Amino acid sequence: MTETSAPKRIRTCIAYGTAMPDVQLLRVVVDPDNPMRIIADPVRRMPGRGAWITPTEEAVELAVKRKAFSRALKVSGTVDASPVREYVVTVAQAAEMQTQRRCEHNVIEGPKN
Repeated sequence: MTETSAPKRIRTCIAYGTAMPDVQLLRVVVDPDNPMRIIADPVRRMPGRGAWITPTEEAVELAVKRKAFSRALKVSGTVDASPVREYVVTVAQAAEMQTQRRCEHNVIEGPKN
């Protein structure tokens, strides 16, 4: 029996310019309440033009430096990307905590045979 999988949608990171499957990138959009603020759209359901970025703090900083958010989202002027930066940092911290818990659990429980 042949297993079918969802087609991989390839998107380009606005910071690095690398093409990757969309599941490895974070979608960002212009905040509907403040057109000069960029926000994360992890569920990928917010309306409007979206841009894709590698979900790391370094990529966000590079995109800000290169004014890639403004260019990709067609916003004139300087935009506030701090909500995206905060989201990326929070997700990274949560992943780190989860990894630490797993390691602690393995030390307490020992390896499973």
